[in-house]
Amino acid sequence: MLRSLYDRTMALAGHRHANWALAAVSFIESSVFPIPPDVMLIPMVLAQRHKALLIATICTVASVLGGLLGYVIGLFLFENIGQPILDFYSYGEKFASFQSRYNEWGVWIVLIAGLTPFPYKVITIASGVTGLSLPVFIIASIFARGARFAIVAALLWKFGESIQNFIERYLGILCAVFIALLIGGFAVVKLVL
Repeated sequence: MLRSLYDRTMALAGHRHANWALAAVSFIESSVFPIPPDVMLIPMVLAQRHKALLIATICTVASVLGGLLGYVIGLFLFENIGQPILDFYSYGEKFASFQSRYNEWGVWIVLIAGLTPFPYKVITIASGVTGLSLPVFIIASIFARGARFAIVAALLWKFGESIQNFIERYLGILCAVFIALLIGGFAVVKLVL
């Protein structure tokens, strides 16, 4: 089953609408969707290595725009829903302390989360909730997401065939590691927040 899913994904990666699908996944991943765009980025670059830079750019632009949606969600929905709940449970002061610490280190938080498999949507929403400077958020997001996707695309461009062979050989193990990292990322978020 895993092998047929992999084969279908590789076939779809070369489809004429693949760039639009990648943009859509990258956009919604930065605000609400749990699956990172790497699930499309990797097969797309492997299928069309000569377009690695274009694919990374599409992923970056869509991810930053999706991050802005996450920021807006945090900015507007928190006041209407989250703040009254915090006030009801007398956590308003604790959140104010969290907010000041987040904004003090916000640029580094966005950079680190943007470069890693950490669930980026958590950072985009938290940035809006805490009122992190929008220009700081945008610049850090462009740098972090751009670097992350460019590094992945460059490695796949340079070592594509050997990486593809490695993925095909260890597909089951890699899927298990991916799921563990995804669950671990959400567990870390739960512990931190």
